[in-house]
Amino acid sequence: MPTRSYEGCPEHHNLDIQPLHDTLIVSTTMMSTQLRALLGALALLALPLAGAAQPTSDIYSFISSYFNPDPNAGLTAFRSLHIPMGGLAEGMGMAYTAAARDSSYFEANPAASAIIDQTELGVFHNNWISDTKIESAVYTLRAGNLGFGVMGKWLYLPFVGVDDFANSMGTGYYSEAIAAFNASYNFFQGYNFTGIALGATGKLAYRSVPTTLAKAAGNSGLGLMVDGGALIRFNFLKLYSSRTKNFAVGLALKNVGPPVLNEPLPTVASLGLSWSPFRFITFSGDVAKPVNLMDLSKSERPIYAAGFAISMTDAFGLQGGILMKGSNPRISVGSMILLDLVKLNINYTLDLTTQFTPLNRISIQTAFVLGDLGRSALAKKVDRLYLEGLGEYGKGNADAAITLWNQALAADPTFDPARESLHAAENSKKLKAAMDAIGTMNLSPKPGN
Repeated sequence: MPTRSYEGCPEHHNLDIQPLHDTLIVSTTMMSTQLRALLGALALLALPLAGAAQPTSDIYSFISSYFNPDPNAGLTAFRSLHIPMGGLAEGMGMAYTAAARDSSYFEANPAASAIIDQTELGVFHNNWISDTKIESAVYTLRAGNLGFGVMGKWLYLPFVGVDDFANSMGTGYYSEAIAAFNASYNFFQGYNFTGIALGATGKLAYRSVPTTLAKAAGNSGLGLMVDGGALIRFNFLKLYSSRTKNFAVGLALKNVGPPVLNEPLPTVASLGLSWSPFRFITFSGDVAKPVNLMDLSKSERPIYAAGFAISMTDAFGLQGGILMKGSNPRISVGSMILLDLVKLNINYTLDLTTQFTPLNRISIQTAFVLGDLGRSALAKKVDRLYLEGLGEYGKGNADAAITLWNQALAADPTFDPARESLHAAENSKKLKAAMDAIGTMNLSPKPGN
């Protein structure tokens, strides 16, 4: 029986991994096929791609032939940190450092929790390679300018260990578990300038290799690491009216920490841009540079990603993206479906790190949208007070307008349009009072008359 190697296990540990019994493989394949068929129907885009799988594979292989393998790939520990959980981030090709706007921000930019709109509880499932699965869960919440979140991620792989003569050494599960806590804050937040969001995420990771395998002794390891990020949003070439800023710049430095069993962590520095020229579409791009903190000369080549997201309606959207990493380009397409308070993100990914099959890889995110703590209702109230003030001011009722704008600022002190209008109205009143005083002086009788 042929053996299979797993990228998360360093080559010098001499661990060979092969599938379990044929019966288990057949059962798993049947279940996987049924699940993929269902998710493909929901994704809408998967079925047309599945019908053209062979031509797509040929084209994909042709494109990838122009990229030579990176000799420094696979030298780091906890490679599962490079495998996306799923969600909108994966659907946009991981070009998400600046575009982050939902719970999948955890793998892109830790600063995003301070500016996302909704509280979310999300669960993710990713069929990676054959019987290798990745399960994840995220909870994120924003209260004012403070955001935080927690994440758990688990990769597991059943295998049979064999020696150099293909004799069984034992069975078990190779797994990598990651727990993370995130906090961020949006500084200098206002209306015209939405602030600078800064955030950090602490991670605890554990790699488990069964001790029943003689050659696996000492390969389990514990890792500590931290992410840092910054995010700023503003208006640039905006062709629609909205409170939401349409351009973003993001920076992130991820997986910084000490080596694990003399292996460096997969540290990555990234820069991202995001632009929404129209309300319904967002374009994004990322450039990332892996950094080997043990030996900078062995750092991997830069990674490039580009993606888009289109809101067809409030309840349905499409996303797509491409990530270029060495000789392994990865193309993703997917869809978002909002069913009342439940959001589904379903992605189909064509990836050279897996085998070419009609449905190469499917990931699904189910997110429970738990509200925004009244932020949208407050924004509507402030907008209403501001517009009513404009109406009163247009009628010449400056005092009524000032009262309404003061109420708007009491509800939201960062609403700059009300503050600017209030200052203009107060200055206008002062000017009118000064002019009335001058007029009164001119009308007063002069001495001797």
